[in-house]
Amino acid sequence: MLYRKYRPQTFNQVVGQEHVVTTLKGALITGRMGHAYLFTGPRGTGKTTLARIFAKALNCLEREKDGNPCDKCFSCQSIVSGTSLALIEIDAASQTGVDNIRELIDSAMVASAGGLNKVFIIDEVHMLSKSAFNALLKTLEEPPSHVVFILATTEPHKILPTVLSRVQRFDFKRITPLQIFTKLKEITKAEKINIEDGGLKAIAISSDGALRDAEVSLSKFRSHKGEITTDEVIRTLGLVPFNFHPEFMGYLIASDKVSALRFIQRIHESGVDLEHFTKDFIEYLRRVLMFKINPAVLASIGEESVQDWQIEGARLIKLINIFTLARNEIKTSPVVQLPLELAVLEFLD
Repeated sequence: MLYRKYRPQTFNQVVGQEHVVTTLKGALITGRMGHAYLFTGPRGTGKTTLARIFAKALNCLEREKDGNPCDKCFSCQSIVSGTSLALIEIDAASQTGVDNIRELIDSAMVASAGGLNKVFIIDEVHMLSKSAFNALLKTLEEPPSHVVFILATTEPHKILPTVLSRVQRFDFKRITPLQIFTKLKEITKAEKINIEDGGLKAIAISSDGALRDAEVSLSKFRSHKGEITTDEVIRTLGLVPFNFHPEFMGYLIASDKVSALRFIQRIHESGVDLEHFTKDFIEYLRRVLMFKINPAVLASIGEESVQDWQIEGARLIKLINIFTLARNEIKTSPVVQLPLELAVLEFLD
C-alpha cells in the first residue's frame, strides 16, 4: 500500500501538522520532554506516524541538531523494522482490559537495554475500560524516568478527566485538500502513475482531510496503464462529479422545481449514492457560505473558491439546515430519494 511506503520517517516529511512538529522538536532540542502525551484528531492525519517519529528521535543515537532522527543508527533502524524493544505499540481497541494495562505497567518498570527511553504508544486509547484507565493513571502520575507514554485517539471526550490532566495534549488538524493534492502529486511522480490533476483533486477532496485515506484511494490506480482520466477516478471510487453540485444549486436558485426534482431522479437512476451526494452538497453549501463571508477564507485553508451565487445569507443557512435534516432522513426513508425531493419542495415553497 502506498500509505505504508510513503509514511513519513522524519519530522520534515510530516504534512499539515507543523504546530505539533515544532513543539516536539523544541522539546527534543531543549531536553524538556514530558512523560505523557495525548495526540488527538481526525483519523488518517498522522497521529501514530508522528508518535513513531518522536519515539525514534527520542532514542536516536545521532540525532540531528534540529531534533530530527538520523534514520540510520541501530536504534532508528530497529524502530523502522519493528524489532525495537524500546518501542511498544498497543491497540486499545483490542486490548481494553485492566489485565492488558497491568502487563504494560509491569513492562514499563523494566528499563530498556542500552539506557534508551521506553516509549509506549497506545492507539485508540479511548477504548480502554474505566478500570484500565484507573490502572494507567497511577503510572501516569508517577512514571519511571525512562518511560514516555503517547496516547492517540480520535475521541478525547471519552478519556477520563484525571487522565487528561496528566498529559500534554496536541490537537491534530485535518489536512487541507491542497496539501493532500501536493503530496499525491509527489507520489504519482515517484510511482510513475499517469493521472490527471482533476483526478488527484477529486481524491484529495473526497478524503475529508485524511491523507492516509487519499493514499489508499490512489493505490487503486497503481496498476493502471496509460493516462487515468478524472472521470475514471470518479467512477472507480464512486465519487460525485464536481459539476453536480453547481448544477443542482442552479436549479434551486432559479426556483426551478421541475428540473431540481428531475435531477434527483436522474442521479439516483444513474447509481449515485444519494446520502453521499447530500453530504458533499452540504459541504459545497458550506463553501458557498464561507465565500460570501470572505472570499479569502477558502484560499487561506487551501480550498478553491466557489461561484458567488445570488442568494441571501439567511436563505443560504435555511438551505443548509433543510438538506442536513434530509441527509439524516435518507437512512430510514422507505423511498431513498423522497427526503431530498421534500427538501427541494420545502425550500422552494
